[in-house]
Amino acid sequence: MTTDTVSPDVSVMPPAISLLRLFLKFLRFGCLAFGGPVAQIAMIRHALVDEEKWIDSARFNRLLAVMQILPGPEAHELCVHLGMTARGRIGGLLAGLGFMLPGFILMLLIAWGYNTYVLGKDALHGVMLGLQVAVLAVIVRAVQRIGQHALPNMTLLLLALVAMGATLAEVPFWVPLLVTGLVYMAALNAPLACALVVVTSFIAWLVWPGNGVGDGAVHSGIAVPATTLALFIAGLKGGLLTFGGAYTAIPYVRQDTVGRAWLSDATFLDGVALAGILPAPLVIFGTFAGYMAGGLSGALAVTAGMFLPAFVFSMIFYEHLEAVVANATLHRFLDGVAAAVVGTITATLLQLAEATFMQASNLLVPAGLLVLCLFGAWKLKGRLATPAILAFGGIAGAILFR
Repeated sequence: MTTDTVSPDVSVMPPAISLLRLFLKFLRFGCLAFGGPVAQIAMIRHALVDEEKWIDSARFNRLLAVMQILPGPEAHELCVHLGMTARGRIGGLLAGLGFMLPGFILMLLIAWGYNTYVLGKDALHGVMLGLQVAVLAVIVRAVQRIGQHALPNMTLLLLALVAMGATLAEVPFWVPLLVTGLVYMAALNAPLACALVVVTSFIAWLVWPGNGVGDGAVHSGIAVPATTLALFIAGLKGGLLTFGGAYTAIPYVRQDTVGRAWLSDATFLDGVALAGILPAPLVIFGTFAGYMAGGLSGALAVTAGMFLPAFVFSMIFYEHLEAVVANATLHRFLDGVAAAVVGTITATLLQLAEATFMQASNLLVPAGLLVLCLFGAWKLKGRLATPAILAFGGIAGAILFR
């Protein structure tokens, strides 16, 4: 056995499979990855647990539980780890690349077509505006689903509201994450919690835009160069902060791209909408944002940053994470961070809604369409629910926003 091979587990029964066949298997999963993480995980479970018996159901459930606390798309992380169980870390790399490649290529082609034939053209304005309204409905539903699990008590709800207010006030992204995590972790110790609030409030004041210490360029809307490194860091930030679903990456990627005037809110929302109809993790919207900001190199940079944490955590740190999951103190910190993420997404939703509604001459029209899309978001089930809502939004937009 080479040093690159993962130590065996009695519940793990990887097949004898070549690297090429392994890559093609996960490439096929990537081509069929419609419907979001629930549908993607169900597909992987059916194929590799129920049919091919790569691992048993109990081991798969433990694996999924660990992946749910990691940053990054859960289905992609599962593919990386399962590929690693079969053929070591090279297998994990190939499995992860195979799963993400179809969506990445499709999004590149769509971004090129959008930039060439749609951006700045009035003919498709109604369609894209309708899509943007539909995306708002999908994000509202995502916030409700995430919040249902992430905000089980009043303390976490209040922390989420604080994080929402901080985001709307353009406090740097890491401040509410750190504050809510530390405060909730120390909530059982009132004096310590008060001390943490004082210290972190002082830090927040120091880095507030305009005080000379914070990164005001991100919030100013003033155009700065979209370098490859800056785009990679934007993607990496989104990848590291993707907790509880890909929607949690939206505010952080938007902050770095729209906030630096690399693209508009409307274009950003179009990218999220287009990602929702592709066979890929939703974070593939980062590829679109990167292309619109910096062309092919920008798309590659954002995508590499976005998916790097999923590869690294799944391939290198997984063996140590099961012990970490049992740490109750860390649980409270992560619960606080999750509350901040819900608040941040909600703030970003409000900002995107404002940018979308301002494009319409009559605010009642997008409001009515939003209500219809929200009805669909709550009533429709299955892997085709999101594409159906987006298609309805696009068709309705073509009719309503002429």
